[in-house]
Amino acid sequence: MSKRFQRGLVVGKFSPLHRGHEFLIQRALAECDEVVVISYSKPEWPGCEAVRRDEWFAAVFPQVRHLAVTDERLCAWVKPGEGLREVPANDANETTHRRFCGFLCQHVLGITVAAVFTSEAYGDGFAAELTRFFREQQPTAASVIHVLIDLQRQLIPISGTLLRQDIHALREWLSPRVYASFVQRVCLLGGESSGKSTLAKELGRAFGTTYVAEYGRELWEAKSGALVFDDMRQIAEEQLRRENEAVLRARQYVFCDTSPLTTLFYSRHLFGKADPSLERLAERVYDANILCAPDFAFIQDGTRQPETFRRLQHEWYCAELSRRGMSYLLVTGSLETRIDQVRKALSSRT
Repeated sequence: MSKRFQRGLVVGKFSPLHRGHEFLIQRALAECDEVVVISYSKPEWPGCEAVRRDEWFAAVFPQVRHLAVTDERLCAWVKPGEGLREVPANDANETTHRRFCGFLCQHVLGITVAAVFTSEAYGDGFAAELTRFFREQQPTAASVIHVLIDLQRQLIPISGTLLRQDIHALREWLSPRVYASFVQRVCLLGGESSGKSTLAKELGRAFGTTYVAEYGRELWEAKSGALVFDDMRQIAEEQLRRENEAVLRARQYVFCDTSPLTTLFYSRHLFGKADPSLERLAERVYDANILCAPDFAFIQDGTRQPETFRRLQHEWYCAELSRRGMSYLLVTGSLETRIDQVRKALSSRT
């Protein structure tokens, strides 16, 4: 059974893509054989840039045709003298924005649309201007129909403006895959018996969020310490996979007990070399790095190197983080003191 429209259009800033947008797009999908989404904002909101919007739509609506527009992309799509090469500012007049969308449809995407879906009172004027624009290029073009959805926001009472005020408190209005973009990844590093794993777990508890345990330790125990070179790459890849899964359940922060940088250290120490892919993974940038000082009493549990190795490892982290230009917080003292140091450092970032 054919749908009401061959092709529908949805336009917005999607800063961020929220449940209200999803409801609108789902309605468009229910009524159209094809749905095109155009997103742009000038200026763009931090954390909602075009690359991020590309990721959101690929994850949440892979079936739509999404065009995230920036000045740089527009200049790549449109040759000089062949049309618009600059995104209009957010405060430009309505006609400018409407005709810009018409230009994108015809000259970038090579399409016209049968309907435009909005939750705004301006939708009728938008549809009328699109009709005029299309008929300037093709006089026989059909009229664009405006489909109005939930004007009063009674079904989905949320807006991008409201979300940007406190995105963490209002995270239920975002898909987990969208909210994950706003979760800060905090990496904990430290030598053996420096309290790193305990701190990661307790930080998760203190902040009411998730933490990612150290997979390398788990694999070491499963193989009774008989790790081989290829295990190093597997450890780093699995650690990051678990990290990416944890952010979907996190609130504001996810605390990561180690990173591929640790695996790189052990690969070089145990085998004198590292897989090139592990070297690349070790370049991963975190929102914050926490380095645990080796000021806890050293506990030899039968699996660790001598205490002198802990100091060597700590000094390597200090040097390597500095060499890579990665800032870090050195935490010292008791567990409670360290949690307080982390809390103060993270609160200063917001």
